[in-house]
Amino acid sequence: QVQLAESGGGLVQAGGSLKLSCAASARTLSYAMGWFRQAPGKEREFVAAINWSGDTTNYADSVKGRFTISKDNAKNTVYLQMNSLKPEDTAVYSCAADRRGVGRSSALSYDYWGQGTQVTVSS
Repeated sequence: QVQLAESGGGLVQAGGSLKLSCAASARTLSYAMGWFRQAPGKEREFVAAINWSGDTTNYADSVKGRFTISKDNAKNTVYLQMNSLKPEDTAVYSCAADRRGVGRSSALSYDYWGQGTQVTVSS
């Protein structure tokens, strides 16, 4: 069982930056990691994913060029650097772990989930 804990959320003005972290309770060297978000009244949506080795990433079109996902296997931590934030990025951001190590955009591919951290972008 892997427990995931997100941190780094908060309130930021449009155009600002935040860096989210997701720490795992166990070794996740062979796991792919993903970030998803859910805004009030909306479905959960894929944001970004990274494969087990960290050499392949995948982004939603809405965040390409603004967000960067990275993985530190030594620290069992995955990060999401978010730049040029927009009000429409406001949501609860959750990280997830995929035992198969691929890093797909479908939430069904992930086995473990964190509780989420709130990101609010003001206009």
